[in-house]
Amino acid sequence: MSQVGRRLDFRTKAHWSYFAYYLHRVSGLLLACFLPLHFFLLSRSLYGEAELGRYLQFTDHPMVKFGEWGLVTLLALHLIGGTRLLVIEFGIWKGLRKAWVQVTLIGSLLCGALFLILSR
Repeated sequence: MSQVGRRLDFRTKAHWSYFAYYLHRVSGLLLACFLPLHFFLLSRSLYGEAELGRYLQFTDHPMVKFGEWGLVTLLALHLIGGTRLLVIEFGIWKGLRKAWVQVTLIGSLLCGALFLILSR
């Protein structure tokens, strides 16, 4: 690859829209990694209230609370970012919209903050 080709290749990945694309993919993978744990905890309810309660006590740990905040923030990021991609692909607007990327990031952080406020 020539020097010009490398420079152009870097420039295609050095903008906000690529960053939003990357965050959307990573948030989807992290949410998919969470699902087996979630299903495991739900399966504990089949063994009775005491068994489920034993596992739910674990969720009182501060690191788990931080993880829940991260999960809600990732979910909001994935939802808003996916909606942004659908509007770009199927909408009447053309081109990359830098402001939409910022709305995605701010909206997901606001959802995470709202979760922290309401979970007290």
